[in-house]
Amino acid sequence: MAISRRQIFLSGAPVALGMAGYAVYRQAPIFFDQFGEELFKTIAKAPAKPNPKGWKDAGLNVAWLGHATTLIQIDGFTILTDPVFSNRCGIDLLVGTMGPKRLVEPALTIPELPKIDLILLSHAHFDHWDMPSLSALSNTGIPVVCARETQDLLTASRWKSVTELGWRETVRFGPVEVKGVEVQHWGARVRRDTHRGYNGYLIEAGKYKVLFSGDTSHTKSFAELRGGKPIDLAIMPIGAYNPWIMSHCTPEQAIEMAGWAGAERIMPVHHQTFVLSREPVNEPIERFMTAVGADTSRVVAREIGREWSVIS
Repeated sequence: MAISRRQIFLSGAPVALGMAGYAVYRQAPIFFDQFGEELFKTIAKAPAKPNPKGWKDAGLNVAWLGHATTLIQIDGFTILTDPVFSNRCGIDLLVGTMGPKRLVEPALTIPELPKIDLILLSHAHFDHWDMPSLSALSNTGIPVVCARETQDLLTASRWKSVTELGWRETVRFGPVEVKGVEVQHWGARVRRDTHRGYNGYLIEAGKYKVLFSGDTSHTKSFAELRGGKPIDLAIMPIGAYNPWIMSHCTPEQAIEMAGWAGAERIMPVHHQTFVLSREPVNEPIERFMTAVGADTSRVVAREIGREWSVIS
């Protein structure tokens, strides 16, 4: 049952949301239409549930938890990317979050996560930088890496450290080196803070290299990553391209960019979790698999909750 903007506000929502909610409504009424449409929809269970407790300390282990949230473990060192565990991603109005509702639950809840050694935040958009999730993860002695001009969104004292990283800059945490990767996107959390940066990350430790691309449209900057040892896995976004093609790549472009980077395998993310654009929910993965063709062994975790491991 669809509920209109008018019905939401006549039902008493203005009292609950207050002036902040009304301001959001005035700026972006389409999101209130979506809020009403999604209000009574249930969130589906994840198709699978990873078991990080069963991962070996030696080797590369990866799981897709939903949207751009992934677990990456390299030789026992565990990284969490763009943690979003809330039922909605969007503006925190204190009485709740105003934004798109999840289609599928996270494959793991925060209490079910293994010990996290590092959090990577690609950029400050609400579907990648979720304040309630970050608040739940804080005060646990985890270091954070984020893009330029974004650390002010975090309370530094609640983290072991907060490191801003620019493109082609590197930082090391124990056995892991993280490099900021140039992507084609934008970083503003709200309309006017356009100074904020946005990153992909190249993660390297021991024998293994993993590319986490965050959000990106089509760009040849990924070709800079080719050289030396091939990238074992490229985690690539494949959804939200219609009509946002200037800031999000198509599935075919994601495959092409992973190829330019020299990646042996691809994990398609940023689809089937939130409705952020106009293409049908299943279209990105269908187009992705068609473009991959017969060599499906290149594809890692096409469903939320799937995991992949390799020891070489």
